[in-house]
Amino acid sequence: MSAHASDVRDWDGYAERWAAAHGGYDPRSASPLVRGWLRMSYELGAAVIKIGVRSPNSVTVLGLLLSAAVPVAVAGGRGWVLAGAVLVLLSAVADTVDGVLAVVTGRASRLGQVYDSAADRVAEACWLVALVILGGPAWLAAGCCGLMWLHEYVRARATVAGMSDIGTVTVAERPTRVLVTIFGLLALAGAGLVGRWQDATALTVLVVMAGLGVAGFVQLVAGVRRALS
Repeated sequence: MSAHASDVRDWDGYAERWAAAHGGYDPRSASPLVRGWLRMSYELGAAVIKIGVRSPNSVTVLGLLLSAAVPVAVAGGRGWVLAGAVLVLLSAVADTVDGVLAVVTGRASRLGQVYDSAADRVAEACWLVALVILGGPAWLAAGCCGLMWLHEYVRARATVAGMSDIGTVTVAERPTRVLVTIFGLLALAGAGLVGRWQDATALTVLVVMAGLGVAGFVQLVAGVRRALS
C-alpha cells in the first residue's frame, strides 16, 4: 500500500477518501442500499488486493468485457437470460471494486476516472441492447440510454462549472440502474421459461427505466440549479 493511501486501511478511512473524491458526499450517511453496496465493494476490493491485484484499470476492462458479454449471452436462448443477469451483477461489482483499488492503492488518477466513466456508459448501452434482443422496443431503449448518459453529462458539466458536490443523489443513480437491469433480466428469465409475456416484460423494464430516468434527471437539474445559483 502506498504512502498516499496510508489513511484508508479500514472502512472509515476509505469512506473519508471516497467522500473527498465525490464532492464531500460521505457514503456512511447514504441510504442503506447505497451504503451497503459501497461497504460490500470496499470489502471485496480489500480481498482482491490481498491476492495481489492492484491495477484499477485492469478491473475496469474486466467489467466492460463482462457487460459486453451480456447481449451475447441472452442471444443464446431462454436458458442464457439468467446468465445475463449474473454477468450484469459481476460487471457492476467490478465497476465498484476498481474504484476501491484506485483509492486504497493510491493509484487514483484523472485519466482513470475518464476511462471508468466511459466504460460505465458503454456497459449500460450493452445492457439495453440485451433488453432489445429480449423483445424491448429499440426506440425506448435508445431513449433510456440517452437519459442515462444525459444524467451523467449534466453532472460532469456542472462540476466543471463550479458545483462543489454531486448536486443531489437521484432515484436514477447507477446502482439503481444496475438493480433494475438485474431484476428485469431475472423477470425475463422467468417469462421465457413459461413461454409467455417476454415482450411485455421487456417493455415494462424499459418503461420503469425511463420513468426513473426522467424523475432522476428532474432531481439532478434542481440540485444543479441550487448548487450553481
